[in-house]
Amino acid sequence: MSRRILLAAALLLAAPPASAALKVGAAAPDFSAQASQAGKQFPFKLSDALKKGPVVLYFFPAAFTSGCTIEAHEFADASADYTKLGATLIGVTAGNIDRLTEFSVSECRSKFAVAADPKAKIAKSYDSTIAIWPGHSDRTSYVIAPGGKVILSYSDLKPDEHVARTLAAVKAWRATHPM
Repeated sequence: MSRRILLAAALLLAAPPASAALKVGAAAPDFSAQASQAGKQFPFKLSDALKKGPVVLYFFPAAFTSGCTIEAHEFADASADYTKLGATLIGVTAGNIDRLTEFSVSECRSKFAVAADPKAKIAKSYDSTIAIWPGHSDRTSYVIAPGGKVILSYSDLKPDEHVARTLAAVKAWRATHPM
């Protein structure tokens, strides 16, 4: 592993939890990005995904780093639960699409899509960039209702709670919005 990746990983682990700037009730910025699932690339557009149900949008700092791999495995393990609830799951990072295509197969286990966010432009629109690693996204998860409003906003560099919190938010939303 390169010294740069090791240094970045050490900085990420040492950083205090951040707080997501987009709060519950905020309008989620629409975006389009090149995504990959199961090694197949395709265009992703948030507004199109929201027509099908809620969207779990999670930002992560970098593919193939330890925390991001753990988080991808946890989201992959829970992907069937999101699908049963009618939710779309998408991860977004500043990596290039070719690297993310590989990540979509190995770490996401071909269960959900990941999208490329060159120069963290999407992350910036969600106020989800990481100050200690410019040009990269923070570890922030959002649940966005079909109307485009944020119903959960959670930031923590530790990957431990992101799946549990987003899944609970989707379940709570679904309880009042039956399929």
